[in-house]
Amino acid sequence: MYMENSKDNMRINWFPGHMAKAQRMMREHVKLVDVVIELVDARIPLSSANPVIADIIENKPRVVALNKADLAETAWTERWIETFRSQGLQAVAIDSMTGKGTKALISKVEQGASAAIAKLVAKGVRPRAVRAMILGIPNVGKSSLINRLLGSATVRTADKPGVTRGKQWIKVSNNLELLDTPGVLWPKIEDPSVALRLAITGAINDEVYDLEQVMAKFLTMLREDYSERLSERYKLTLPLPEDSEELLRLIGSKRGCLRSGGVVDCDKARKIILNEFRGGKLGQFTLDRQLPDRE
Repeated sequence: MYMENSKDNMRINWFPGHMAKAQRMMREHVKLVDVVIELVDARIPLSSANPVIADIIENKPRVVALNKADLAETAWTERWIETFRSQGLQAVAIDSMTGKGTKALISKVEQGASAAIAKLVAKGVRPRAVRAMILGIPNVGKSSLINRLLGSATVRTADKPGVTRGKQWIKVSNNLELLDTPGVLWPKIEDPSVALRLAITGAINDEVYDLEQVMAKFLTMLREDYSERLSERYKLTLPLPEDSEELLRLIGSKRGCLRSGGVVDCDKARKIILNEFRGGKLGQFTLDRQLPDRE
C-alpha cells in the first residue's frame, strides 16, 4: 500500500499481495474463456475501469457492464454506453441487486463468444457452453451479479473490497459458464481524482485512506454540483457554506451528531454522509462527467 496526502493532493494505492497474485492468475486463465465481462461502477465508469485489463485479455472479445446503474444518473449512463460502443466495445447498464439488464448482458456475452464457438464447431468439436471471465475492481458487484444470475446466494459477498480471493468456475446455465476472479486494482493510481472517486464509492478499503481529507473534497464536489440534493436531504438553507468543514458541522448538527456540550462529532457525520451516498439515499450520482475524446 502506498499513500501520499497533502492539503491539495491525494494519492491512494492499495495493492495487497492477493491482488498481485490474482492478476497473474487472470493472465494464466484468460486463454480458457471465449469472452470477458468487465464490470465497472456506473457512477464512475472511467475511474473504475482497470487500465491493465486490456493488456491482460489481449484480443478476447469484451463486454462492459455498467453495474449499480440504479445509483447513477440515467442520462450519463446512456452517454457512457454510447462512448464504449464508439470504441468498438459491447456495453450494457445493469443492476445486479435487482437483475435489471442481466438478460441483455447474457445476450451480448453470447454474441461476443459466437465467433469462438463457431470456430470450434468448424473444427468438428461439439458445441459447448460459452465460457466467460468476469473482471473488475473490488466492490464493483461481481459476486452479486453471479448470485443474481444463479438465483441464489452461492458466491460469498460482502460490502467491502477484497472478499473473493480465488478462481471459481460457476455454471449459470447449460449455455453459460463463468470464471469469477478477485477484484483487482492497478499497482499505482496516479490521478488523485481517480483515487478520490474509488475511495468514495468503496473500491478502496476505508482503512487505508484519510477519511477527513476524502470527505472534505467530496463535500466540496457535492456543494458545487449537487447543492440542492444536500439541501433537501439535510434540511439546509441555500446557498450552502463554501467551507467544507463548516458544511460538515452544519450537516452533523442537523443529523444529531452531537457530543456533550453541543460539539458536532465530525467523524460520525462524515461516515453518515458517505454511507448515505453509497446506499443511494442522496439520490443518483455520476461522478465521472468528462467523456474521453472520440477519435
